Amino acid sequence: MTEPKRCRWAEGDPLMTAYHDAEWGVPVRDSRLLWEMLMLEGFQAGLSWSIILKRRESFRAAFANWDPAKVAAFGPADIERLMADPGIIRARTKIEAATGNAKAYLAFAERGEDFGAWAWELAGGAPVKGDGISLPAKTETSEAISRALKKRGFKFVGPVIVYAWMQAVGMVNDHAKDCFRRNAV
Repeated sequence: MTEPKRCRWAEGDPLMTAYHDAEWGVPVRDSRLLWEMLMLEGFQAGLSWSIILKRRESFRAAFANWDPAKVAAFGPADIERLMADPGIIRARTKIEAATGNAKAYLAFAERGEDFGAWAWELAGGAPVKGDGISLPAKTETSEAISRALKKRGFKFVGPVIVYAWMQAVGMVNDHAKDCFRRNAV
């Protein structure tokens, strides 16, 4: 049986292939999962996504299954615990950003807003299909969402991180023209 054509970045690493085939580019509307993926994209900054995928379960354990209320309550002792955890990316600024971002996320509900609906509205409401050839690092939309997130108190949400997040959660379909997932998501 012939392997289907995939985006080149997903070839050669079984974990990346599985992520590509099952998750990348599939529209996510669940607010909590959108927040989790945004946090993981922040931790990925400067690293490869395969590093994050390999540590994904360790991140979930370390960050209370990405429960925003629990993460928002993390104090100095929790920060030190996370800094000593070899299963995650031990970058203090990223860890502190995640705890602050949990508070920013919770502020949406306090205002009666849904984080997912807000993010998707800023992204245009429906997935945007890329040209299947180029993979931009950022777009005007990711720049606008980045600015809006920062206004809401989020950190580690620059336009490049936001664009990678938009691709991951299906706000943008950037599967290659010949990728079997391009028309499936």
